[in-house]
Amino acid sequence: MDYLNRIRSLREDNDYSQEDIASYLHIGQRTYSDYERGKTRIPLDSMIMLAEFYNVDMNYICCLTDQKNKFPEK
Repeated sequence: MDYLNRIRSLREDNDYSQEDIASYLHIGQRTYSDYERGKTRIPLDSMIMLAEFYNVDMNYICCLTDQKNKFPEK
């Protein structure tokens, strides 16, 4: 599974719409849709926001592991 499928799965598993996540990231729904489809690269700060939002670490988001470790606390 690549990271595009991973962020889509996280969104769907948590019953969020693309519009919900786009709003959280302060972008348009169309832009978020382009992220999930791989038409536009996801900025690193948005990837970090997604990891924090779903409370998973970046290794999970980036498919380096299938283990859902919690987002590190500061």
